[in-house]
Amino acid sequence: MLKRNIRLRREYLYRKSLEGKERSLYEKKRKLKECLEEGKEIPTELRNEAEGLRKEIDLEDKETSELKSDIDDEYANASEKDPKILITTSHDPSAPLTQFVKEMKLIFPNAERQNRGHQVLSDLIETCRNQGYTDVVLVYEHRGKPTSLTISHLPYGPTAVFELHNVVTRHDIKDKKSVGTMSEAYPWLIFNNLTTKVCHCFIRSN
Repeated sequence: MLKRNIRLRREYLYRKSLEGKERSLYEKKRKLKECLEEGKEIPTELRNEAEGLRKEIDLEDKETSELKSDIDDEYANASEKDPKILITTSHDPSAPLTQFVKEMKLIFPNAERQNRGHQVLSDLIETCRNQGYTDVVLVYEHRGKPTSLTISHLPYGPTAVFELHNVVTRHDIKDKKSVGTMSEAYPWLIFNNLTTKVCHCFIRSN
């Protein structure tokens, strides 16, 4: 299994490198198009390649001229099945952090909470891959206060780190009647004016 994961990751990185070359070529053609349309002088770095790039541009149509990515969108198939999320903590979590993780479990649909124990991170990730988890959320603390979330999409990433400030959990609120019970219904997500590539990737993942 370990050799298979190494091979798959190498193939993934290789496809990534090819995609980088295609992106570089796309940018060169885009710059050349702008120069030709606006009547500007061709940049020095493109002069040696200008003739070849113009031939490629002439052969393109609306569909083939767009930059496409087969692997850049890690959530391209997210709508095919529900995510399976593991939420855990750093080693030996405090009681407040344990309470915070319990509330996090209610926020993320299909999330499971697991005690980290003495398990090292590499073993934890490998276990999650073998058990079909799509994402891992690690919660860290400082002196009993949650300080950051590390969210990693499996099997190869990406990984994002979010800082937490002034966290107040339901357990910290003295008037329990005003809080009520926490709903376990799936949250409604509303997206307005999210037009960037990263936002589109996030929307498809939900």
